[in-house]
Amino acid sequence: MPSRAPARTDPGRTRQNGSAPQDSPDRAGGHPAPHDLTPPIRIAVGLVVLVGPPASGKTSFVRALVERRQIDVEAVVSSDEIRAELFGASAEPADSDAADAADARIFEERDRRIVARLAAGRSVIAESTNVTPRARERLIALARSFDAPVTVLRLAPDVAGLLQQYAERGRTDLTAADVRAYAAVMSRDAGADRLRSEGAAAVHDVPGRRQSVTPAEAAARFTFAPCRPPGR
Repeated sequence: MPSRAPARTDPGRTRQNGSAPQDSPDRAGGHPAPHDLTPPIRIAVGLVVLVGPPASGKTSFVRALVERRQIDVEAVVSSDEIRAELFGASAEPADSDAADAADARIFEERDRRIVARLAAGRSVIAESTNVTPRARERLIALARSFDAPVTVLRLAPDVAGLLQQYAERGRTDLTAADVRAYAAVMSRDAGADRLRSEGAAAVHDVPGRRQSVTPAEAAARFTFAPCRPPGR
């Protein structure tokens, strides 16, 4: 396992976005696939924490939620996007102190945006890897300060599928060994029981390529409750 990859990039950065998902409503004979008939899972207003290694499909999934108008784009708070806003496409600082300072700025801004959504009684999705308990602890503490429920959505492809998606995206900021390391940490520290013990009110797995489910089809499995008045 690389010495710093999960520790520094969790809680969260997968820098390059996945390809834009495509809706696929038309099927042979015009009949929906069996999984299309499953009633959607209702997500309570509060903090939604995505948990998944790099290349697991987090960005494609939330993009599908936005494109389907299930959530508004401001509901997604991505550490990668904040990194790009603050530092552009420049290479990561070689000096570890500078890199740590950059991370601190990124996650301070991420927390500020999350707090603003929760204070307004709106749902917010924390899009980052979040495979370690330490990463999730910080987010769950923010939700508790507003008495907001935490829902965890897990994206956990098998390692072979994860490496295939990583290779297809041509990423240069991570190695295959890094991706395996993230997957190992998630397998060890992000099981459903562990997540509930940390404070998650609900834990749901998001299906993907292994289940022959597209990002748009995965998004259709969830529905988000409308905002609530602040302080309730």
